[in-house]
Amino acid sequence: MDFAFDARTEELRAKLLAFMDEYVYPAEAVAEEQRAALASPWDTPAVVEELKAEARRQGLWNLFLPDSEYGAGLTNLQYAPLAEITGRSPQLAPTALNCAAPDTGNMEVLAQFGDEQQKKQWLEPLLAGEIRSAFAMTEPEVASSDATNITTHIRREGDEYVVTGRKWYISGAMNPDCKIFIVMGKTDPDGADIRRQQSMVLVPRDTPGVTVRRAMQVFGYEDHYHGGHAEVVFDGARVPVTHLIGEEGGGFAIAQARLGPGRIHHCMRLIGMAERSIELMCRRAVSRTAFGKALAQQGVVQNWIADARVAVEQLRLLVLKTAWMMDTVGNRGAHTEIQAIKIATPRTVVDIIDRAIQLHGAGGVSQDFPLAELYAGARTLMLADGPDEVHQRSLARRELKKYLS
Repeated sequence: MDFAFDARTEELRAKLLAFMDEYVYPAEAVAEEQRAALASPWDTPAVVEELKAEARRQGLWNLFLPDSEYGAGLTNLQYAPLAEITGRSPQLAPTALNCAAPDTGNMEVLAQFGDEQQKKQWLEPLLAGEIRSAFAMTEPEVASSDATNITTHIRREGDEYVVTGRKWYISGAMNPDCKIFIVMGKTDPDGADIRRQQSMVLVPRDTPGVTVRRAMQVFGYEDHYHGGHAEVVFDGARVPVTHLIGEEGGGFAIAQARLGPGRIHHCMRLIGMAERSIELMCRRAVSRTAFGKALAQQGVVQNWIADARVAVEQLRLLVLKTAWMMDTVGNRGAHTEIQAIKIATPRTVVDIIDRAIQLHGAGGVSQDFPLAELYAGARTLMLADGPDEVHQRSLARRELKKYLS
């Protein structure tokens, strides 16, 4: 069992760490200032485009996509430590490298299931970082953690599909550069197989009948850097039948294929968020004095820091094992491990960030430190891409199956 990164991973890690120090961290404050001066907070600050250009120049571009025709050709195991590094600055780094959700998952869907015309029209500009995209699955009226509940209707009329439904928390949709939605809906709502009722279609943002109604908040944050999370209404929106991704009835299977890599990417970045929090915790502990001694000398603070380090090392090993399994036995073979990391990582990282906030006192919940926003992001990931309880239910059933005759 070899725990060392290979030569290519080490080379990219070194380049990325230098890129973070030289460009990304200094740009955090600049991006905030520039966004405040924009006509709309949903517009992209100039420094973000500068970061993208520099990342592309350095070859730190589309690292997430294992297909060497379109991406960097990295395995999940090679990409994992790189995604972790981007998690240290989740507002800027993933976007700078063209490795930000939901575009990553959408590009994977188009690369895997799209036809040549769909790839040319939508995948190529996404790969070039020229446009953004959104994935419209979650609905306010039903428990969308069960994808069979989806009520959006995709009805065929001649050479067109007519899309009708209401979605919310559609990440990225508030960004004016978001030009395309991948919409999950039912083409066969009365079909006998509940997992063959759903399909996915490409719906351009400017399609008549598409309304981006409002920005949904996450713990009061609008997540401008991420393109927000929108409520989107499809009211008889018509698209050509050529906008179907894959086949009718294939939506559920495509969603499962999309969410496997998405879940591990989130967990990789979460570990980076935890590392940033530990760093801030340690810097605070050695620089602040209370009751006559440095916070770093307080036993309880030492316990927090030690526990955080142990937890992060445990999570990283589990995530790397999962990445290795996805590479060797496929996403289906790594199903249990993918669920395990999706359960363990957000809840553990939430706890680490919570301790870091406590150590910073009032500053921890303020806008002067990144911790409050990191906390909101990590806590939300206990819901996104399937709530913890759904993964626990599935994993427990698989575990119990061994003991049922």
